[in-house]
Amino acid sequence: MEDSKEQKNKTENTNPAPVAPVAKVAPRVQDGRNVQNRERRPRRRDDRPRSEYDQKTIQVRRVARVTKGGKRFNISLVLAIGNHRGVVGVGTGKGVDTALAIDKAMRAAKRNLITVPVTKTMSIPHAVYSKYSSAIVKIMPAPQRGNIAGSALRDILWLAGLKDVNAKILSGSKNKLNIARAAIEALKQLKPARS
Repeated sequence: MEDSKEQKNKTENTNPAPVAPVAKVAPRVQDGRNVQNRERRPRRRDDRPRSEYDQKTIQVRRVARVTKGGKRFNISLVLAIGNHRGVVGVGTGKGVDTALAIDKAMRAAKRNLITVPVTKTMSIPHAVYSKYSSAIVKIMPAPQRGNIAGSALRDILWLAGLKDVNAKILSGSKNKLNIARAAIEALKQLKPARS
């Protein structure tokens, strides 16, 4: 019994003094919203440096690989990049999701960049003709007419920053990757204008 009294006395002595309850502060309300602990955080986009190249997705496809367990789906993507000052490139990428495919295509396009020799008016100095696989492309200067082109060819000319250019797809091919690569091959053939 004495042991239990000693334990009781110990527990009474070890209990801390009661603490006064903390008064709750009413939240600051503005337009019906709680704005007490709201601080402006910097946007996540501003953290990344902006790329010097503008990009345009030319083609996105969902492709499948057939395995013993079934079909495995991936995203195949064709991307064109350019700086609107005569530099342009095309790349392809494949990945499990779109973001991975875009990243791979961007790296491939940067490896394949070309510089287009342009005139003072950002046009091309002479007409060029090119064939890549089944795509046949003809690109000609067209003074004071603006850009006249279709399909992926229009995107390549826009990213290169070319103006007053008439471009024609002469083949029946609708394959945008081949058209884009034929356009790049044609622009590679350009010689600088004589001054």
